[in-house]
Amino acid sequence: MRATSTAIAVVAILASSWAIDRFKVEAQVNSNDNRISVMDNCDPTDPTWPGGGCSQRPQLGDVNLAEFNGLLSSTLSTAVIGHPSWRNEPPFISTSPGRTVRVTNTGGRNHSFTEVAQFGAGVTPAPLNVGLSFAPECGSFVNLPPGGTQDVTLTTTGTHKFQCCFHPWMRAAIEVR
Repeated sequence: MRATSTAIAVVAILASSWAIDRFKVEAQVNSNDNRISVMDNCDPTDPTWPGGGCSQRPQLGDVNLAEFNGLLSSTLSTAVIGHPSWRNEPPFISTSPGRTVRVTNTGGRNHSFTEVAQFGAGVTPAPLNVGLSFAPECGSFVNLPPGGTQDVTLTTTGTHKFQCCFHPWMRAAIEVR
């Protein structure tokens, strides 16, 4: 009898724990702050950054152009890999139809946050687009300068793909459900 009571108690604890964890996940999805940071870690003291350099931010980056270029490719892939500091954070969120997602460029370089049908190459020449097919939506992207924000409101359910048209490995997905 005592073993049965103990087993019932353990099952009840596990069930309530599962319910609490499920509630936390659903609450996070339904009340997340719907924010994505477009990030990089460029070093504003490196004068070799093209196109106006790297904007200085409150937290200085430490990736110089040589390091950035050194991590664009890998022997494991024929396509561009990209520097891991150039990313969207988080790369995936879920939201409800009609909720606005605030995208902020917290990096020091220009980026874009462009919805695409399929991930692909952007507007920057090789080596930033090696091995990728051009994403046609990048032909009319909106520049997101350092410190800039962009609001995205999606009304159709499904998974929406976004990428930077300058750095095409910077990808994000927004699931609308």
